[in-house]
Amino acid sequence: MTAPDLPRQFTIREGDLRILNPFDDVKLATLGRAIRLRPGDELLDLCSGKGELLCIWARDHGITGTGVDISSAFTAAARERAAELGVTDRVRFVHGDAAAYSPERPVDVAACVGATWIGDGVPGTLELLGRALRPGGMALVGEPYWRRDPPDEEAVTGSHARSRDEFQDLPGLVRLFGECGWDLVEMVLADQDSWDRYAAAHWLNLRRWLDANPDDELAPELRRELTEDPLRYVRFQREYLGWGVFALLRR
Repeated sequence: MTAPDLPRQFTIREGDLRILNPFDDVKLATLGRAIRLRPGDELLDLCSGKGELLCIWARDHGITGTGVDISSAFTAAARERAAELGVTDRVRFVHGDAAAYSPERPVDVAACVGATWIGDGVPGTLELLGRALRPGGMALVGEPYWRRDPPDEEAVTGSHARSRDEFQDLPGLVRLFGECGWDLVEMVLADQDSWDRYAAAHWLNLRRWLDANPDDELAPELRRELTEDPLRYVRFQREYLGWGVFALLRR
């Protein structure tokens, strides 16, 4: 059976970005050092996007791993990146449903960076990651949190949240990890610049695509997004929403 695919809007919006979250290459490198990766560690990256985490860490830390993503375009880009960095013997990328994927053997690190919807939230995603880990293995979760309490429904929806309760504030998120039976042992948080670089790159990607594809069936939808999203971002998401990657060990 052919795996489902990600709608075109996502691949257009991400364009040639390699990290599909509000992280930059410096923060990705910081995270790899902070969790003390060792040569030979095996990683599973659920919703691996374009594979930058696995490819960079394979090159810099000598890890091995598998990435799983529902986007065929992102999976192809990840394989190209692995070839570019000379790590095709250490990492592989699978096009498929990350929530349904089971590794061949338990891994040292299991990650879901920015896609906890695969487990219907943080608790369910930690369950998925925990099943893949060897005893003593580490989970990595990338998740938004409220930097400031949104004052009204407009601020909530402007921050791309379905409800105020969809995200925790940072203390609440840390508390939730503990309630799920995990110790928080490291974290690397997005900052204002890494958020700006990620959000604004989408606008340039959209504009260039619209200029090249004015008659595409998606053009009206993406034109509306480009018109509305910059103001929504600077009014709401930039002010209220944070994001980070959190390293967890089961208690």
